Amino acid sequence: MIAHFRLRTLVGLLGLVGALIVTAATVAAADPTVLVSSNPQLGSFLTDAKGMTLYTFDNDKEPNKSACTGNCLNNWPVLKAGATAKDMGDWKVITRDDGTKQWAYKGKPLYYFSMDKAAGDKAGDGRGMVWHVATP
Repeated sequence: MIAHFRLRTLVGLLGLVGALIVTAATVAAADPTVLVSSNPQLGSFLTDAKGMTLYTFDNDKEPNKSACTGNCLNNWPVLKAGATAKDMGDWKVITRDDGTKQWAYKGKPLYYFSMDKAAGDKAGDGRGMVWHVATP
């Protein structure tokens, strides 16, 4: 009887641990890791966990609203927010006109540049004089 109780308790605890791991994985997917990187020419700037540079768009005039739509998104993919992502301080989850979710930092929606191929690439900085590396 005692062995049965211990086994049942152990199975219950393992189930709880499994649920916590799944929850942690879901939160991690919803909230991307953003890092502050540094470069002598640019100073401090934001990257994702893989070191890919994040950008802001001067045409995003209204805080927390993206003006990059249509073909713009082919060159400037958004930093996606998961369905369960939540605002955190200066970080906001914005809903785009197409219904998808995107991260914004201090009111500025964040994007990648399609021609950046490796961590540390910053080919999008200064493009059209309206795209800039995102700064903290």
